[in-house]
Amino acid sequence: MSQSVVPAVEEKVFDTSPTLTFEEYKVYQSNDDVKYELYKGKLIPMATASALHTSICEFWVYKLQRYLAEHNLDVVVKTSVGVRTEDATSRIPDVVVCTESLWQQALARPGSGILDFDETPLLVIEVVSKDRRADYVLKRGEYELANVPEYVIVDPAENRQRVRVMAFLEGDDIYTELNYLPGEEMVSVVFPNLRLSVNEILCPPLVEGLIKEEQARLQKAERLAARLRELGVDPDSV
Repeated sequence: MSQSVVPAVEEKVFDTSPTLTFEEYKVYQSNDDVKYELYKGKLIPMATASALHTSICEFWVYKLQRYLAEHNLDVVVKTSVGVRTEDATSRIPDVVVCTESLWQQALARPGSGILDFDETPLLVIEVVSKDRRADYVLKRGEYELANVPEYVIVDPAENRQRVRVMAFLEGDDIYTELNYLPGEEMVSVVFPNLRLSVNEILCPPLVEGLIKEEQARLQKAERLAARLRELGVDPDSV
């Protein structure tokens, strides 16, 4: 007796979520507290950041702000700012560095804070979360195509710890990849005098503690200057 076999038919899953244009995304308001990126017209929810993820971003902002102030650069450091990378794609990097003039343009218009095609940031930073492919593959291609001068990936995952810098070198039109491992010092391409310990980037000290140390040094310097003045010495001449 023969038995007929009915071939299994794979059930197709259709994406029924709405497709948005970039203009629609700029004014989109969700009914929850989730932030969404736009990828080829589709809304992509962003995962809630871990405590370590948050600390890494805060450390970057602290270090970059002090570097920019020290070198008197008309550049700003922002979080939660979008970067348009394709016609219907807009990412929200963990940290964005752009000129003050670009930020003023963004402030002057309504809708979400997103840098458009002609408002290329100088540097974007992504801390790797669950979707590793998005950070290492998809976003790399998008930022490269959008001519972002430098893209930094911070990967704190155990057995994968690294800081990867991708940048245009010597007039190249494709990214050159530089990997920095624990125990090494990362060097920025856009800001070559910015050097950071990979160990500190991956496991950063609390920014609040760094600010306290900074305030203690300032107070000590002020006391020393006051003492020199008492002795008739101009502290600026020392």
